[in-house]
Amino acid sequence: QVQLVESGGGSVQAGGSLRLSCAASNTRSGYVIAWFRQADEKEREGVAAIDSDGKTYYADSVKGRFTISKDYAINTVHVHLQMNSLKPEDTATYYCAGGRTTLYELDGDMYHYWGQGTQVTVSS
Repeated sequence: QVQLVESGGGSVQAGGSLRLSCAASNTRSGYVIAWFRQADEKEREGVAAIDSDGKTYYADSVKGRFTISKDYAINTVHVHLQMNSLKPEDTATYYCAGGRTTLYELDGDMYHYWGQGTQVTVSS
């Protein structure tokens, strides 16, 4: 079974940077790993995704500020989300998710495996 464990959340002032990481184990070829976020009293939002070939996709709200990447260890894929020029509206719980879906969907219902989430707080 696919397991996802996030790390790297925290608090930062507007304009600052944070790097989130997701350790994804037992993934298979064809899996897409994505980052989603959910702020209080708001719907879940897809942020960025990366497929098994390394192709990436970003939501318009983060394009040019966030970068998704990955590297490999034995039996584990580490997917990173480098977040620069952070804004207060980026404040949310960030989740790593995995599934056999298309890169450009960023639809949470298409992802079957989820991490526990990590909090990101950006103060003005």
